Amino acid sequence: MSEHDSDRQHHNITFAVLALGGISYALLQSLVAPALPDIQHALHTSENSVSWVLTAYLLSASVATPLLGRLGDMYGKERLLVIVLALLSAGTLISAVSSSLALMLVGRVIQGAAGGVFPLAFGIIRDEFPRARIAGGIGLMSALLGVGGGAGVVLAGPIADNLSYHYLFWLPLIPIVIATVLTHFLVPESPIRVPASINWLGAGLMTVGLVAILVAVSETATWHWLTAKTLITIAFGLVVLVLWVRNESRAAEPLVDMRMMRIRGVWTTNLVALLLGFGMYSSFILLPQFIETPKSTGYGFGATVTKAGIFMVPMTIAMLVVGSQTGRLERRFGSKPPLLAGGMLSFASFAMFSLAHSHEWEIYVAAVLLGAGIGLAFAAMANLIIENVGPAETGVATGMNTVARSVGGAFGGAATASLIAGTIHTGSKFPTEHGYTVAFGFCAVALLVGVLVGFAIPQRRPDDAFAAHGVGDLEPANETA
Repeated sequence: MSEHDSDRQHHNITFAVLALGGISYALLQSLVAPALPDIQHALHTSENSVSWVLTAYLLSASVATPLLGRLGDMYGKERLLVIVLALLSAGTLISAVSSSLALMLVGRVIQGAAGGVFPLAFGIIRDEFPRARIAGGIGLMSALLGVGGGAGVVLAGPIADNLSYHYLFWLPLIPIVIATVLTHFLVPESPIRVPASINWLGAGLMTVGLVAILVAVSETATWHWLTAKTLITIAFGLVVLVLWVRNESRAAEPLVDMRMMRIRGVWTTNLVALLLGFGMYSSFILLPQFIETPKSTGYGFGATVTKAGIFMVPMTIAMLVVGSQTGRLERRFGSKPPLLAGGMLSFASFAMFSLAHSHEWEIYVAAVLLGAGIGLAFAAMANLIIENVGPAETGVATGMNTVARSVGGAFGGAATASLIAGTIHTGSKFPTEHGYTVAFGFCAVALLVGVLVGFAIPQRRPDDAFAAHGVGDLEPANETA
């Protein structure tokens, strides 16, 4: 960092405020998933239509996250974070009062547009914290993305069973509003600015490309994977993204610097993020469905939505506990070993889900392994990105890493849903046990590939990396590949 380290006060308070906003945003990612049947019934819509309550959020977040990260680098991260949290409050309020699907989707799009919470928080931690606290702060903040997602699945059941779907939004709105006010008054403004302008053509191409691919993937349950509609939409999205890369490479002031994206420590970590996101978000879908399947099918535990959430409690606790300790591991070993260890634990978890899922204790053990793995990997991942870019690129670089997780999650959720749905026989409402076994195994393979890619990430210690990127040092310090 710089000589300003000694002047920066209240970094623990700053972190608490950032964590409150971050975990509130992460809760909204998964809180509605177990309650979708209740929302479908209350809004008098179809199963396919209500799935857009998740899809709209994911699409909006994928598009807005890197843009907001860039704006934070340009105009001030604290200022943008207040605006983002205000947007999140407005979107959550709209969803809370909605009585139609259209209004609900408007609220969810606005909520998703607050995806800049995490990259902005990472940038604030990097700019404001003492150097010795940066790696731990970023690691724990990153782990909260998984913790919030797991907690959302846990809390959804009691809220949906005892209140109404409106409270899935009213209850998170309280900490979001508090976080907005506290951010304005307690979080210091970043001293780093990047004089630049937004490449709006690049932003538009990125938006169209991501939306086309994610819509196609999200709709595979009804369109199916190998139909002309799915393949053409994905191909169109890929072509637009190629044009986006070409535009960004030639732009004087690109939204995403493609030189940065070619840094070996950046592209390898983003690929690992995509594969880990595949596994994590799949677990939020597969596990509750498997646990809630009636015992009469020959598998499953016949759990209610609330009890299914209890199965997820050990995973959420493991994420928080392990994620909070990752900073210490990174200071001793660097960020790469915890990432690899987290990937291996996640792989072991899905391998166990695939091979041993007949008893409750097996589900609990595998869930703890998954929570520990996600806690380690997510905490280390953000630091790996930040270690390889300069302070002026923190927002957009971590934003793209968050997008990689979200896109991986979209593919994972759609792919595993298609796998298990394809095993539902005529006259039955439930997939076969073999369908779940294959889906769990598919996730295990994706995570194993992620571990193998992780070995290609350059090894650097956070202290060395952050020392190399002091205030005013705007150039990436790692090699390209």
